[in-house]
Amino acid sequence: MTWFRCVETRPWASMRLFCLPHAGGSAVFYRTWARELGPAVEMHTVQYPGRADRMADPFVTDARQLARLIAGAMAPLLDRPAALFGHSMGAVLAYEVARLLQERGTPPVHLFVSGARPPHDRDDERVAGRDDDGVIAALAELGGTDAEVLQDEELRELVMPYIRNDFALIEDYEYRPEPRLNVPLTVLLGDKDSHVDEVTAAGWREATDAGPVRVKVFPGDHFYLVPKQSEVVAEILRTLEVPAGP
Repeated sequence: MTWFRCVETRPWASMRLFCLPHAGGSAVFYRTWARELGPAVEMHTVQYPGRADRMADPFVTDARQLARLIAGAMAPLLDRPAALFGHSMGAVLAYEVARLLQERGTPPVHLFVSGARPPHDRDDERVAGRDDDGVIAALAELGGTDAEVLQDEELRELVMPYIRNDFALIEDYEYRPEPRLNVPLTVLLGDKDSHVDEVTAAGWREATDAGPVRVKVFPGDHFYLVPKQSEVVAEILRTLEVPAGP
């Protein structure tokens, strides 16, 4: 099964945008972005194993291994400039993918990190080991719809294993300072995010040598980018200097 989902192939697009979902998320999270990105950008969203149409594929339990697999799968798609966007867990994975691509001589033109603490400043909160109600409570604190959906017992049984895997993967992540990233970086977050505030998010400036790093704050919680989709996409297009969609 392939690693990426592309809503619409755009042979004449000048750039590709690779989007990495949050813990417990899947490729469908970004599906509605494609139209707003417009014809100049072809979007590919990572589908992590163990969920949705990859339910039969085994989990990857190590963040660096997952980043290596994603970076390897990107290789045939790097025939044109590429940018990365990652939300929450996906932001840290996107950072690791960017470092791998840089090492291989094909660095992304830009890295967008959303709703995430910097890789060298992770918190000590552990969610993966909680019981189901504890995991759901953690999701509810972040906002979004995941916690509401998990009130359904049958659905909970289906999705809880990969939600736990993702939390364990990001909670076990250990930052390594080398190699240094030299890719332009933009940080995005919601002003009411209980997971990361503007001061903490500014720490991403230490994660790249290609400054200056811009921090853009939107109204909203951890999942601010759902109601503020148009504004987030506009920010991406502005930064990449490509025309907006219809």
